[in-house]
Amino acid sequence: MIDGLRVVVVLPAFNAAATLERTFDEIPRPLVDEVVLVDDASRDGTVEVARRLGIAHIVRHERNAGYGANQKTCYAKALELGADIVVMLHPDYQYTPRLIPAMASIIASGLYPVVLGSRILGNGALRGGMPVYKYVANRLLTAFQNLCTGAKLSEYHTGYRAFSAQVLRTIPIERNDDGFVFDNQMLAQIIAAGYGVAEVTCPTRYFEEASSIRLGPSVVYGLGVLHVSVRHWLHRRGWLEYPLFRHLPEATGVEPAGRDGRAHT
Repeated sequence: MIDGLRVVVVLPAFNAAATLERTFDEIPRPLVDEVVLVDDASRDGTVEVARRLGIAHIVRHERNAGYGANQKTCYAKALELGADIVVMLHPDYQYTPRLIPAMASIIASGLYPVVLGSRILGNGALRGGMPVYKYVANRLLTAFQNLCTGAKLSEYHTGYRAFSAQVLRTIPIERNDDGFVFDNQMLAQIIAAGYGVAEVTCPTRYFEEASSIRLGPSVVYGLGVLHVSVRHWLHRRGWLEYPLFRHLPEATGVEPAGRDGRAHT
């Protein structure tokens, strides 16, 4: 808890048995009030490892629903637990949990309602082992997205993010895809709604057990990013209106992927 605000860390997991313990052990407690793991029908022992570690809130999708669907369940569960600040951290140990206090403190102080852990700030991405083709693609896509959104972020593709509960309740993420482009759609929605976004320098690790999108899905993701960016630009200029970018002042904005029976606690 920070300044009386409840902090919940969510772990969207898929085949994370080899790295989950290292990630979980570095989550700073008692600052973090609750940890939620959502397992997207892993084929390894992710759930068994989570139970052994004593993670109190484990939700399992009965079938693989996708990375975006996993996050929808994560945020729904975090809000159900009364979170004021939600930190999304990949359990593949690619991002250090030691930045959670800094990211949560920025939100708790009221400076920004959204914080990203950026691999690009500080030039740590290549030192951490990011493949050169991914680094180049990241830089090109980010430059195009900044032109379309009017923002000036160092990257849009990090998997390390923190949000105030207000953001999660007013961004219509249930309209987003269930696949990898979810992250990008969510960030575009946040910018369209006028929320400020902070970035902190985040070291990263690329190693054999860390999850990574293969080349084919990466190309599909890149095309999806371009599509989201162009729609954001058209919406921002008032030429076309997209429900994706219409925020919900009174709605929760979050429904779990398990609403059709795919997930259970």
